[in-house]
Amino acid sequence: MTKPREFFRYILLHVASMLGLSCYILADTFFVAQSLGADGLAALNIAIPVYSLINGSGLMLGTGGAVRYAVCMGRGNRDEAAQALYHTLLLAVPLCAVFLLMGLFFSGDLALLLGAQGTLCPMTQVYIQCLLLFSPAFLLNQIVGAVVRNDGAPQLATLAMLSGSFSNIILDMVFLFVLGMGMFGAVLATCLAPIISLLLLSLHRRSLRRRQHPWRWENRQIQPAVWRTVLATGLPAFFTEISSGVVILVFNFLFLGLLGPVGVAAYGVIANLSLVACAMMTGVAQGMQPLISRAWGRENRQDMQRVLRWSLMAVLFLAILITAGLWAGASPVVQAFDTEGNRALQQIATAGLPLYTLGLPAAGINIVLAMFFAAREKPIPAQGITLLRGLVLIIPLSCLMAACWQATGVWLSFPVSEGFTLLVGFVWYQKGKGKQKQP
Repeated sequence: MTKPREFFRYILLHVASMLGLSCYILADTFFVAQSLGADGLAALNIAIPVYSLINGSGLMLGTGGAVRYAVCMGRGNRDEAAQALYHTLLLAVPLCAVFLLMGLFFSGDLALLLGAQGTLCPMTQVYIQCLLLFSPAFLLNQIVGAVVRNDGAPQLATLAMLSGSFSNIILDMVFLFVLGMGMFGAVLATCLAPIISLLLLSLHRRSLRRRQHPWRWENRQIQPAVWRTVLATGLPAFFTEISSGVVILVFNFLFLGLLGPVGVAAYGVIANLSLVACAMMTGVAQGMQPLISRAWGRENRQDMQRVLRWSLMAVLFLAILITAGLWAGASPVVQAFDTEGNRALQQIATAGLPLYTLGLPAAGINIVLAMFFAAREKPIPAQGITLLRGLVLIIPLSCLMAACWQATGVWLSFPVSEGFTLLVGFVWYQKGKGKQKQP
């Protein structure tokens, strides 16, 4: 049975980990803007979809493999747990091969396809090519980190994540400002981060040897059913990562048509703040996942409901706290991002921030519910919630509400789509409870 102390240990570690990750992304963007100016920042933004594709693939394999691993360990079947890890790593091989081929031969074409023009092309190509060539490190880091977290070592997984993130910040400063390496230095710092994280995660292997853990893979047979389970369980994480990039593109387009470039800049401020808030709430969901998967493997439904209830309370507390803080400090928060003193940007962002952040409590609950279903190897409701909030609802709603209420409609499309998704998620949850009660 999960005790409150164990629950809070998992939650706090993962919230800290996700907060560190989101802060390093903000710092990375800041250093590129300071060192390379508007062109560097534009090239970085153009290359983001490639990073989302690589990171989303790693999250898919890491989440799917870790859930299967935790469920098998909860049932006391260590051999099947090792089998899950083995098949997850095998899935990464063809993905890495595709990414490497793209990096070697098609990075320039990708830069053009994503919209790089003129002087932006060389910087964008360098960034994309380096990301693709280091893709095995990104994928392996996500897989190993997720499995270590589910193998009873959340502290090590968090330490590895934070070490990689903060090393990126330090290396950014060295490569950009001390060595003057330009865009190659910026992307090299990003690509070295997962390698540093993996070096720390390797310490877990020594612990396993002392415990004689069966991570040996001799004479293992290929089982396609394990691949199907891993992919189905991990797809929500992939869709979440990919859809966020698509939504940003759609919102940029809408604000560009309604308010011009200053509207896009104002949305960029709020999008970054929302990124940090959602990352913290995702940390709650990730901390919950090993506990839910373990209870599911042991068929302890009472423990699952207890952990879910605690997680919902934690994510609501975070969401309300963040929302209240942003409402109270909207003006100074926006000014902190506006180094040029653009009054129009400040007015747009200050007006939009309270409207947009209305959706954070519902978003937090949706994130936890999607992970709750995924942790129990229920891919359909998990993928359904993820797709509804990430693509299916918010894109048409934002376009429709923009036509009706201009910029106000765009801001409100986020809370409206999250609210509708919450209703659907609640129906799925109630149906699941009904099936559990049937004899």
